[in-house]
Amino acid sequence: MAERWEVIMQGGPKGPDLRNLRRVPWLWLILGLLVVLILWTSFYTVEAGQVALILRFGKFVREEGPGLHFKLPLGMESAIHVPVERSLKEEFGFRTVSIGQRTEYAPPKNPEEPVMLTGDLSIVDIEWIVQYRIIDPYQYLFHMHNPIKTLRDISQAAMRQVVGDHTVDEVLTFGREQVAFQVKTLMQQILDTYNSGIKVENIELENVQPPDPVKPAFHEVNQAKQQQEQLINEAWEAYNRAIPQAEGEAKQMLAEAEGYAIEVVNNARGDARRFLSMLQEYRKAPDVTRYRIFLETMMDILPQVENIYVIDENTRQLMPLLNFGPSGPKPPAKKGGER
Repeated sequence: MAERWEVIMQGGPKGPDLRNLRRVPWLWLILGLLVVLILWTSFYTVEAGQVALILRFGKFVREEGPGLHFKLPLGMESAIHVPVERSLKEEFGFRTVSIGQRTEYAPPKNPEEPVMLTGDLSIVDIEWIVQYRIIDPYQYLFHMHNPIKTLRDISQAAMRQVVGDHTVDEVLTFGREQVAFQVKTLMQQILDTYNSGIKVENIELENVQPPDPVKPAFHEVNQAKQQQEQLINEAWEAYNRAIPQAEGEAKQMLAEAEGYAIEVVNNARGDARRFLSMLQEYRKAPDVTRYRIFLETMMDILPQVENIYVIDENTRQLMPLLNFGPSGPKPPAKKGGER
């Protein structure tokens, strides 16, 4: 019996080699690692603000929200995490490089990226940021081959088109907000045409300036424009000072003319009334009135005559009267109301 057991243990034509049973712990170890691997690849976590797109052998099957989820293990199903509530951004014309806890400015890889041609054939360097959000993860991942590159190409094309429709002054100064709004609208239209699942939230023009080689000439042009605006403002100031003064003087002259006209008309009316009243008195006593008018007329004429002579046919020589001229005696003063 003992010999038979030894033959069995050593193996032979009638039984297995039971010494292989010593390898049983390794088999359990492999089985345990396989179970751990299956469990490890079967569960995944989706963080807040993200969604997971599940692919089964490369084909989309479902979408999962935040939390702990199960999927087929060993690569049969894979999860692609996509941020849907976080605002993302792409930089153009510059780069921000993170160094430790701070970020630094870096030039772009392509030096021609920020160079734009304006509508008046001027050249400007524009640095801008596109802020966007993913609103449809399925379209974002499967409707475009390279979403980020496509977004950057669309942004550059839209910016160049809009800048080409504006003058350099509009791009540099008062038209920057309008340019940013038009770029945002045009980008969104193109992205919607591609069913990109991207929503453009904002376009920020960070820095807009002429290229370094033309900066001196550009500054000279700006100085000339500023001088032009200064001269125009001074001319308007002189205009606003002279025109109201001239208008005031014209109004004053019109008022004086109207007053003079009223005075002349009133005097004429007074003289007419006085003449009418004299006419009525004359009709009552024509001789008296005629004699009075004669005396009043002579009293006005005689003071201006130097020598007065009376010629009588019975007299052989001239008879001088009293001289009421400037060098002679003065006539008696008139009493109040007497003429």
